[in-house]
Amino acid sequence: MDQPMASRLAQEWFEAWNRHDLDAILAHYAEDVEFQSPFITKLLGDPSGKIVGKEALRVYFAKGLQAYPDLHFEPIQTLLGLDSIVLYYRSVNQLLSAELMVLNEQGLVIQVKAHYSS
Repeated sequence: MDQPMASRLAQEWFEAWNRHDLDAILAHYAEDVEFQSPFITKLLGDPSGKIVGKEALRVYFAKGLQAYPDLHFEPIQTLLGLDSIVLYYRSVNQLLSAELMVLNEQGLVIQVKAHYSS
């Protein structure tokens, strides 16, 4: 992972979300992705807050886009790790969010841990 790759991924990810383009959003994720977020509990009623697999992620993201039709993410910072990035941004209802994304060798997201301000 280098800074140009991280910047490109972040830019494409934010643009896809802000267009509400579900296919473009999901293009960033591996088939076996593991995704954790407090919003999973809220939107899906799943107390584990965890989703496994791209198809389950599609259902969750579609529900999120439906629940928040005015959804718009404002990037603040992209932080670079060895095989991961953290996207720090303003999210739903102006909450601050930080998403830790671990990437595989193909540059696809295989694990996400989402965090939100209270």
